[in-house]
Amino acid sequence: MPVVIVPEAYRGPTRGLSRIEVDADNVRGALERVERDHPGFFELVVDKAGRQHRFVKLFVNEKQLGNDSLETPLRADDRLEVLAAIAGG
Repeated sequence: MPVVIVPEAYRGPTRGLSRIEVDADNVRGALERVERDHPGFFELVVDKAGRQHRFVKLFVNEKQLGNDSLETPLRADDRLEVLAAIAGG
């Protein structure tokens, strides 16, 4: 099963879990599966219009995906990493 890697800033909904195995065929499905078990996670990554937040970067097997890549297929051995860009001032 694919694994979702959760950044520390987004581990509130996952109750501290950093790695979550999911049964999903694509990136959106993986994020939705995490949401089913950990409510509040999906909205951190995807906006109300169903698009990836502009400050979130997604990687599959260390390769960065584009901002319109939620339908990217996942294989059973893939690793989906969510990277939260933190801005400060």
